[in-house]
Amino acid sequence: MSLSFERYWNAFLDTLMMVGVSGGIAFLAGIPLAVLLIVTAPGGFLASPRINRAVGSVVNGFRATPFIVLLVALIPFTRIVAGTTIGVWAAIVPLAISATPFFARIAEVSLREVDPGLIEAAQAMGCRKWHIVRHVLLPEALPGIIGGFTITLVALISSSAMAGAVGAGGLGDLAIRYGYQRFDTEVMLIVIAILIALVTAVQLSGDRYVRWLRSR
Repeated sequence: MSLSFERYWNAFLDTLMMVGVSGGIAFLAGIPLAVLLIVTAPGGFLASPRINRAVGSVVNGFRATPFIVLLVALIPFTRIVAGTTIGVWAAIVPLAISATPFFARIAEVSLREVDPGLIEAAQAMGCRKWHIVRHVLLPEALPGIIGGFTITLVALISSSAMAGAVGAGGLGDLAIRYGYQRFDTEVMLIVIAILIALVTAVQLSGDRYVRWLRSR
């Protein structure tokens, strides 16, 4: 069965919507989560082992759960938030919840690599803790954070395709309904080619932005 260009285009736009919105949520929620993990860690300027262990356990729990399992487990919550369990907006809920702890851990690594001497110098100058986070930690770790966010977007593209198995829409849904279930190799190959092109574009754009940040 040969599909029209419009079907591929609409599926592509659905995938972009899922990845874009869930990626934005993961970025906005993941950075504060990473900062919390850093500042409450032993030796941090707001050290709190209990909070650090509690938050770390939650993050690790979500990261350890395979996306397809999380997708099914969150169906009741998705219905409450999105009002439905199928379609693009229903997929965004588990995608964002899955990507946030993943990105938070990557951002945490970048924040951890900031030279402690810079933080000590800022403290010696009397900077407030919020100023240290905003003007020292985040700017110094920004290239690594952007690099990690690029990896997160690539992972989201893969997960969005997987979400097509439960009627989420997008390229994954197209590949499963027409390529797999109807044994249409042409559809499968076209979808794979589009996904490869999308991942390549995201990775190249992220790498270029990281290089620009490091050259400043």
